Amino acid sequence: MLKNLYKEYLDKPTNLEKCLYLYDLYHNSPQDFFELANQHRIEFLPILYTPTIGDAVINYSKNYKYPLGLTISYSDKGNIKNILEKAKADFGAKKMTISVITDGEGVLGIGDQGVGAIYISLGKLMVYSLCGGLDISTTLPIMLDVGTNNQTLLNSPEYKGWRHPRLSGQEYYDFIDEFVHAFSEIFPDSFLHWEDFGRDNARPILDKYREYHPSFNDDIQGTGVVALAAVLSGIKKSGIPLKQHKICIFGAGTAGCGIANQLCRGLSIKSGVSFEEQSKNFYLIDKTGLLLSNDSNLLYFQKTFAHSPEEVSDWKTTKPNYIGLLDVIKNAQPSILIGCSTASGAFTDEVLTTMYSYNKKPIIMPISNPTSKAEATPERIINCTDGNALIATGSPFPPVNYKGQTIKISQCNNALVFPGIGIGMIKSKARVLTDEMLLKASEALASESNSDLSAPNQLLPSFERVLEISEIISNQIK
Repeated sequence: MLKNLYKEYLDKPTNLEKCLYLYDLYHNSPQDFFELANQHRIEFLPILYTPTIGDAVINYSKNYKYPLGLTISYSDKGNIKNILEKAKADFGAKKMTISVITDGEGVLGIGDQGVGAIYISLGKLMVYSLCGGLDISTTLPIMLDVGTNNQTLLNSPEYKGWRHPRLSGQEYYDFIDEFVHAFSEIFPDSFLHWEDFGRDNARPILDKYREYHPSFNDDIQGTGVVALAAVLSGIKKSGIPLKQHKICIFGAGTAGCGIANQLCRGLSIKSGVSFEEQSKNFYLIDKTGLLLSNDSNLLYFQKTFAHSPEEVSDWKTTKPNYIGLLDVIKNAQPSILIGCSTASGAFTDEVLTTMYSYNKKPIIMPISNPTSKAEATPERIINCTDGNALIATGSPFPPVNYKGQTIKISQCNNALVFPGIGIGMIKSKARVLTDEMLLKASEALASESNSDLSAPNQLLPSFERVLEISEIISNQIK
């Protein structure tokens, strides 16, 4: 039976068709799906989640067959508690453990995708199951449909969501507030996982509710944890003392600033200096260039890492009144470069070779998803650094053959950490996911990476050990 199912899967001509086939199999025959998926975990993960899930999201309405998970629309305002009570009844004797919530505004590197983002919630829970062993029947994917600003969707007769411009301001936050309070009342012991919210809303929502109900934002905290683990691993392999490292982050949105916060908190603790002092070693670049404190358009979560104009007044730049990526590399000489901009090819050969001229083992992490949005390919990074770069990427890449060597590439994928974090929260019954817990998760993952002496360029362990790693991380959450 499973051999026939696998053959049917292989016969699908595109990754998107393979993805939809697997989700149909899960919908129609969960037991067969999980037996098959557990046999082919490493092969199926990039099909069931990133990068292929992005195509499933985009084509959701076109390929719509049946509802996925639970969609709560703005028209349900005032009735959300009743909707969640009905959802709770569907669990029967089982308790709901984890719910992944999205509003579809900031999906991967493809932006506002409206109700198609329900695939993100379902896909994330699939990873909880395949990489953490969680019983998916105790989980609930939820889409909060607050409209969309994607004009292509609004103009499409196929679109299944609310045909309305995306809500914003107080109207939006009142809707979120009703949802969170109803959710906490109906599912008081569950773990609430926020996913792919827009850059203006993700951090305020997390900050407001993380101590009200057990909460986690994977784009902010999960990305930060796995990035910190990669950096800690890289620092050890570089041979350069922690205090001497400077970090450039290209892309200063929700993910970029979330990574910066997580890194800064972790490194400040390990180096014994204050957060404020450690933050001076960070250089964050947005669309307008290096974050500067005199920019009136800075978002509140960007201000922490903005440098004063006086600090960079003697820098030599290629353009007046603009400090770009290459300018930062040449003037600040960072040893660590992280990309979460979704700007494909932004790490040019000149950027890479300039970094290498200052650092003989530069830590370079183009972690934007999907693959087409990566700031650089591992092959280019390896070629521009004479095979010496320490690399982690957001999407999976094949090994690079360089001068007779086969160099494995680490995937800086949140799937290495969030299943363990969520399961740890459920096991420990902790009410707040603290920064200390997140640091312990990063340290545990870094330790597992450094234990593999056969892969000197790798910053993170292989996905082949993901179930074991999830168990290790879950034990740090207490």
